[in-house]
Amino acid sequence: MDFEAGHRTDAFPKTQANHNTARPYPIRSRFSRGPRARLSLCDTEIMAGAADPKSVKVNVTTGAGMDIEWTDGHSSHYSFPFLRDACPCALCDDERSKTGRQPGEPPRTKPGELPMFKPAAKPVSTEGVGKYAIRFKWNDGHELGIYSWQFLRDVCPCEECRALRAAKVG
Repeated sequence: MDFEAGHRTDAFPKTQANHNTARPYPIRSRFSRGPRARLSLCDTEIMAGAADPKSVKVNVTTGAGMDIEWTDGHSSHYSFPFLRDACPCALCDDERSKTGRQPGEPPRTKPGELPMFKPAAKPVSTEGVGKYAIRFKWNDGHELGIYSWQFLRDVCPCEECRALRAAKVG
């Protein structure tokens, strides 16, 4: 494929039926600028580096949580209960928005409601999702959340990051 020229040259192979009528179409990134802008099928190259982990350690057997060292030198520790309560899937995000909770904040009990026993959140398994995220299968059966590196960096629970988020809000 020739992306510099601005067209996918192999998108429509020349055959007797379409060699005169079919035109290759330009593939432009939504971030393209100018006539010589590099063309791409997706924006992953543009997003690369925004929140890239240098190393990721998921301590499933010990239950200690997940540790990420970021390429900019920052280190983050996420407990498993925090990660479960921060699940970015649509279901969990909708529930959090209805109750006014922030990602990582545990659900509130209603006044007068007796607390139910709930085993501590722990992943049964984990898997990488491309080069941009990680997915957990939780011991409560939930497995819909895809935790992108950018999302994890945005919700970093360390004091420094919490203070920065609070300063932006206030």
